[in-house]
Amino acid sequence: MARALRLADRGKYWARPNPHVGCVLVRDSAIVGEGFTQPAGGDHAEVMALKSAGDAARGSTAYVTLEPCAHEGRTPPCSQALIKAGVARVVVGLRDPNPKVDGGGLSDLVAAGIDVTEGLMADQVELQLAGFLLRQRRGRPRLRIKLAMSLDGRTAMASGESQWITGADARRDVQRLRAESCAILTGIGTVLSDDCALTVRDAFFDDEFLPPPERRALRVVTDTHLRTPSSAAVLQGAQPSLLLHAQGAPCTASLANVERLAFPLVGDGLDPAQILAALAARECNEILLESGPTLAGAMLQSGLADQLIVYIAPVLLGSRARPLFELPFDRMAEALRLRLLDRRQIGADQRFVFESQKAG
Repeated sequence: MARALRLADRGKYWARPNPHVGCVLVRDSAIVGEGFTQPAGGDHAEVMALKSAGDAARGSTAYVTLEPCAHEGRTPPCSQALIKAGVARVVVGLRDPNPKVDGGGLSDLVAAGIDVTEGLMADQVELQLAGFLLRQRRGRPRLRIKLAMSLDGRTAMASGESQWITGADARRDVQRLRAESCAILTGIGTVLSDDCALTVRDAFFDDEFLPPPERRALRVVTDTHLRTPSSAAVLQGAQPSLLLHAQGAPCTASLANVERLAFPLVGDGLDPAQILAALAARECNEILLESGPTLAGAMLQSGLADQLIVYIAPVLLGSRARPLFELPFDRMAEALRLRLLDRRQIGADQRFVFESQKAG
């Protein structure tokens, strides 16, 4: 199963919206076949493993990180493929909470006389598929907020100048976060001040697993009043883009061919819960927020932020520089408590991963 988990990671940049799954077939104590989820419409992990094993799959044990699917989607059901191949035993890491599966694949296998074991290394599968599982169970994607700051908690100079607070190693690590995400979310303020492209660079990927630009993360801008210029870098190139705006916001002719989605105005902006629900409806599992203090603060206050990924550079920007969040708290009772999940050195910088204790 550990080998299946490592294989699953090889599909994490291209499997979306499907979960990235790994499968290993073992017969007479030897691996006879293995596979991992191919791009949507391609082979699932089980089918890839069965093809690599050929006739050796008969009588084998299949180790699969997630329950084999039992429904006809873009591909035939994997449970039936395992049955047809004559697999004798299936060991599953985690049951698939997708309502189209949710035990159906396991039931098919048991009905066919196949020995089924469930729950091996389930905690590791939960971590690996966190965004997919959250969308299936609670109807929203996982939201991670990425922040880069100075040692004194600042993100940019008062003028907006921010390149570069962190070093090259930290910036490459952010490329990994982008590549793992289904959507990269930012606000209009960041677009206007930084002209950010929010792309995933070709050089990041191993050549063998290079997804085409149109299959990479959706770039999403919250732009209440449709102020994004048509020349903005975030709208250029083959990597897809989406503007989220208030209903009734005037659309200039230059944005007529840009994909847009309207929301009711809530106060002065857009409702974070509605934003995440809309992205879940587009089958987004993982959202990475890269924005300024206003949108980051709103998402954190909404209780919908699952993780904060904070890169801290050994530099001081001073008291005039811009803060990490806009959080207008007045009392200690309003303070948001975080739990540290991970801390490590990334080049000259430190990376902290926190879990919000109020994520809804």
